[in-house]
Amino acid sequence: MFDLIYPPVPAPEIPAMMAGARTQQAHRPVTEMFPLIDENGIVTGQAARSYVHGGSRLLHPVVHLHVVSRYEKLLMQKRSPKKDICPLMWDTAVGGHVTYGEQIQEALFREASEELGLRDFNPLFIDSYVYENSHERELVCIFAAVGDFEVTPDPEEVIQVKWWPFEDIQKNLGKSVFTPNFEGEFTRISGQLKALL
Repeated sequence: MFDLIYPPVPAPEIPAMMAGARTQQAHRPVTEMFPLIDENGIVTGQAARSYVHGGSRLLHPVVHLHVVSRYEKLLMQKRSPKKDICPLMWDTAVGGHVTYGEQIQEALFREASEELGLRDFNPLFIDSYVYENSHERELVCIFAAVGDFEVTPDPEEVIQVKWWPFEDIQKNLGKSVFTPNFEGEFTRISGQLKALL
């Protein structure tokens, strides 16, 4: 695992503000900004969520947490219908973007707390990879935690949580039950997750 390397002064906003817009900056609504990075974690800019999800394909970091029980089950969340990507599909227990100024593990603990009320866990770094689709391009940092945790999902983010046996996940791959990102990631790391048990 690595930390992001931020420049000593705030990175430029992408797309750059137009000259006339600079005078209106004080009246601009606050928006969530994501760091734009190279594959080594060097921060080269920052952009709003709407821009990075709008087909810009600028690389930005995200975190995923796989929560594994000792009985070969994976805790999964069903995404809210309000999500802009893959609503109502089953996905990784925790997944979210790193906001500008955060480090990877800070974002992991924030997202786990916000989505599931999960605070007391010991994350193990598994892998990182670049994931691309028609909406975005992400550097995914994968973590796992082992235990039978009690969670309290935020209904704005998650409409249901469920412990899925590994064999049931395997049977449902390719049937539009899970997000495409989860399917590729599970195939990539399922052996490593089982090795934690």
